[in-house]
Amino acid sequence: MKLKHISEIEKATQPSQNELFRFGVALLFIIGVMLYSSTLEIAAAGIPSGGLLLIVAAIIGGYMAMNIGANDVANNVGPAVGSQAITMGGALLIAAVFEMGGALIAGGDVVETIRDGIISPSSMADREVFVWLMMSALLASALWLNFATAIGAPVSTTHSIVGAVLGAGITAAGWHVVNWEVMTSIVVSWLVSPLLGGIFAAAFLYLIKRCITYQQDMAAAAARAVPILVGVMAAVFTSYLLLKGLQKLLPALGVNAALWSGLFAGLAVFLLLRLLLRSRVATIENSKEGVNRLFTLPLIFSAALLSVAHGANDVANAVGPLAAVTQAITEAADMGGGQAGIPLWVMLVGALGISVGLALFGPRLIRTVGSEITELDKMRAYCIAMSAAITVIVASQLGLPVSSSHIAVGGVFGVGFLREYLKASYVRLEDEIRAHHEEGDIPAVNDFLVRFKAASLKQKGVMLAELKMQSKLKLDPANFSKPERKGLKKYYRKELVKRSQILKIVAAWIITVPASALLASALFYALGKVM
Repeated sequence: MKLKHISEIEKATQPSQNELFRFGVALLFIIGVMLYSSTLEIAAAGIPSGGLLLIVAAIIGGYMAMNIGANDVANNVGPAVGSQAITMGGALLIAAVFEMGGALIAGGDVVETIRDGIISPSSMADREVFVWLMMSALLASALWLNFATAIGAPVSTTHSIVGAVLGAGITAAGWHVVNWEVMTSIVVSWLVSPLLGGIFAAAFLYLIKRCITYQQDMAAAAARAVPILVGVMAAVFTSYLLLKGLQKLLPALGVNAALWSGLFAGLAVFLLLRLLLRSRVATIENSKEGVNRLFTLPLIFSAALLSVAHGANDVANAVGPLAAVTQAITEAADMGGGQAGIPLWVMLVGALGISVGLALFGPRLIRTVGSEITELDKMRAYCIAMSAAITVIVASQLGLPVSSSHIAVGGVFGVGFLREYLKASYVRLEDEIRAHHEEGDIPAVNDFLVRFKAASLKQKGVMLAELKMQSKLKLDPANFSKPERKGLKKYYRKELVKRSQILKIVAAWIITVPASALLASALFYALGKVM
């Protein structure tokens, strides 16, 4: 066999080798969790084989944490990677460090699915039934997230674990254990999360276009507007971090205090950045690329802060049921209390699992969010980050259980659809301009379009008004037929926002709760038969 043939074989088998390596590292992490949990002293509260159950629960919790890292974390760093503000390696490093920091320093201290009343703990009189219920829910949620990651669909881990607890709870004790009021609010959040995220992201992008990119002197406009935009970002993210990421460290901090802290932080950033840009306005390139560079550092900070808040809150999705199992096995505590403290070792399983899953399997979903739905630059990524923080703050104050995953992806869709609308509007304007010229007047048409494209939004309106007064509708000088124009517009729309991605992601969102519920129900039933 020739050397080049050996090289071709090695190249062809490289993807399989990479997959095998990732699987091996993931397996080593699971084995590490198993070995550590086996060293814990178990004082089982009336549950046979309590030590073995805890080991199994720890393994499933680690598996769940890896799947959260592989799927959910992409929403925090995907836009920054897609806009090329940071590299994939840099994003993985930032997310892993800050996710782990958020989980360990400010991680949640309650089992949210029990506290929020998805099922009635008082209906679980048998402690062993409760343990199997939680283990079934944890495994079902992890399996669903694994499937969603495999098909490249970013879904909500919160909805996944809620659906799993719901399904296992109904199978264990019947339909009456479900708090349907809470479930209704969760269903409402399916619509509210992406809708609010898309609206806020599109609004910020339109504001940037009006204030900066539609101006003839973009450098001067950026020097005026960017300090305000980044100052608002600092204010929002400071408030977001205090309200959502540091609740455990600062439990007494109220909404007003967090908002005032954010206001002062934003004002400080605004004054500093205005001073810097005012002295360097001559060095800013008068183009979109020049303006985009100004958003690089804010995007890096936003990715880090979103990761801290995500680690502090969503790690409970991985280890909340594990903590409930641990409490049920090791303590003779009343399950009707609704809260279960999360031990440090359990938090470590969640934090390390999220980091391992992100590093091994996260890049695929990061690319999906960052570049496979719509094309992102740094200004658009800024809008998505802002929409994620603002939507969570607004929704939390309204008492809506929104999903950070749905918000971020909704923001990507909002940015893409606004671009479609503006591009389609511009195409209609060009058609109108051409219609006011004779068929042979192509040089004049081209000259006018060049001036029109460079004009500000207000100047464009004036130019169009003058054209309408000059003549009535004429034939298109470019001689495009109506079907051809429609075909071009349709093709261009599909390039801006990929419809196949929309259908896949929305379908995954809709079936997340019922799918995880059915899977958990089947697992609980099967485990009950075996045990």
